[in-house]
Amino acid sequence: MRILVTGGAGFIGSHLCERLLSSGHDLVVIDNFNDFYDPNRKRRNIEGVARRAAAAGRDFTLCEGDIRDGRFVSALFAQEGPEAVIHLAAMAGVRPSIENPLLYEEVNVRGTMHLLEAARQAGIRPFVFASSSSVYGNNAKVPFAEADRVDRPISPYAATKKAGELICHTYHHLYRMNIACLRFFTVYGPRQRPDLAIHKFTRLILEGRPVQLYGDGSTSRDYTYIDDIIDGVERALDWVCGEGARYDIFNLGESRPVELSRLVEIIEAETGNKAIIERLPMQPGDVERTFADIAKSCAMLGYRPTTSIEEGIRAFVRWYRENS
Repeated sequence: MRILVTGGAGFIGSHLCERLLSSGHDLVVIDNFNDFYDPNRKRRNIEGVARRAAAAGRDFTLCEGDIRDGRFVSALFAQEGPEAVIHLAAMAGVRPSIENPLLYEEVNVRGTMHLLEAARQAGIRPFVFASSSSVYGNNAKVPFAEADRVDRPISPYAATKKAGELICHTYHHLYRMNIACLRFFTVYGPRQRPDLAIHKFTRLILEGRPVQLYGDGSTSRDYTYIDDIIDGVERALDWVCGEGARYDIFNLGESRPVELSRLVEIIEAETGNKAIIERLPMQPGDVERTFADIAKSCAMLGYRPTTSIEEGIRAFVRWYRENS
């Protein structure tokens, strides 16, 4: 199958592209290499994907452009002829979305509509949309299940991801597109963005610099290792390629929340360094906890996360030492 992956040069995207190539697919990748973090990191990622495609004898096309440009998106579909879409490209991050909400609307909402509309016009039915656990906000009920109310987002980022899910449902209803919306829970692992907690904490601890912790350390996240996430995405692709019109939302998490203070302890153990802690107040838009109910994903997709936080941090620290 010829698959279009948006954001394919990023952290999750590059890992997904490697898995899809290993599974025998041809790839078309869209990425705009923006400067949210160092674009050279993403270029190194995609160079690795290109080498793997060449070694496997698979067709690989990189299209550098912006999903906010509807003409670019439509022309790409007409020229490249993808058979399925996995839409990962987005402006990510809670705190930056508070500072620049209009940019998040443009990329995450309008960009998603450009892709859905181009897919509709091209007659492409399988579509996988990367959503986020942030849509749950500060839900009191845990673990978070797909049927829970998610109409009270506490950041523009969360609101744009929920909007994306709603737009996807509209296209399913009107045009019978097969769509899976995947709510990712705090993905980490090799090549993780440098602004995210595990990457940042590891760097600061190894450099002997202060680690800023927001709150008293009791907030918790459902940290999910990249290999488990990619397994879930691949299974969702198989699901949307199935018979009959289908739309659903799936949690992809580890379902084992880890408190912030415990996370720091694990990184300390793996690096052999003691963290210098600087405590700061909780930040606007930050949720108190995330905790995925993955029963539905396990039952419908066969999703089975297997990587413990200790194993995942060990793999990340090893990668960091080798590549820092």
